[in-house]
Amino acid sequence: MARRALHYVLKIGNRAKNIEFFRDLLGMKVLRHEEFHTMCEAQCNGPYDGKWSKTMIGYGPESDNFVLELTYNYGVSNYKLGNDLVSIRIESKSAYEQILKNDKGFLFMHKNPESIVLTNPDGYMFEVYNPEHDQSLISKVSLLSSNLEVSKNYWHNFLGMNLDEEASDHFTVSFGDKDAKLEIVDSRQTPVRHEKAYGRIAFACPESDLAPLQHSMIEKEQTILTKLVSLDTPGKATVQVVILADPDKHEICFVGSKGFDDLSKVDPNANQLIEDEMAKDKSDEWFKKKGIEKEKQE
Repeated sequence: MARRALHYVLKIGNRAKNIEFFRDLLGMKVLRHEEFHTMCEAQCNGPYDGKWSKTMIGYGPESDNFVLELTYNYGVSNYKLGNDLVSIRIESKSAYEQILKNDKGFLFMHKNPESIVLTNPDGYMFEVYNPEHDQSLISKVSLLSSNLEVSKNYWHNFLGMNLDEEASDHFTVSFGDKDAKLEIVDSRQTPVRHEKAYGRIAFACPESDLAPLQHSMIEKEQTILTKLVSLDTPGKATVQVVILADPDKHEICFVGSKGFDDLSKVDPNANQLIEDEMAKDKSDEWFKKKGIEKEKQE
């Protein structure tokens, strides 16, 4: 079973506004939604020890689409952005056309007949292209690198990804022709900053690859954030993961394919689940009250 790109993790501060952005504006589907009452052993929700949720959203099933994981920590209204995530590229005629009709106040940075650049409610940048094909997909994630040669050695040689494109200021890698691309962009000597909003890219591989991958990274003296561990999702499958970090501290999750395939089946009730949880969530009221109190103090 080949390795493949699965998703990119985004920490979000307001679920309702983000669901409006990804589902209603960009036309993605809520594929599954899961609630957790304690922090993830592999820090999937970041270093937060409390209630959190995970919403998988994209243009098709996780079995053959690259999607986004929206991680929400109850009581956290926003995260400081770094420069580590450059942008996420979407190819979708319908999304492009819907954005042109948008009047919901999302921040647009650039528009032309080929593409629109805009940010989600948390400030992450998205490039939405108007493609010639009719398929809608998340086609590329771009991350910043402080040293392209060091990064290329890691992603191409250490992780075995195909080098699809190479230029003086960037390169792209993938595990296959149909895979979403990972673009590594030269920071031009600017330090890579992750801040509180740091994300994580995930790949699937056979369970039998996980221990050898971990051993290989140890031999190469590379960073392992979480050694091989089994993670449970209430009422669903258990998956095995190894969490790595590249030389610029971009987090990378390798997850066993079989367990992930069982876990990631599309839940037909997912959209209703997120709607129900948002209706029960009183975080917005708390944030609003906190903001009013802060204004009084100032």
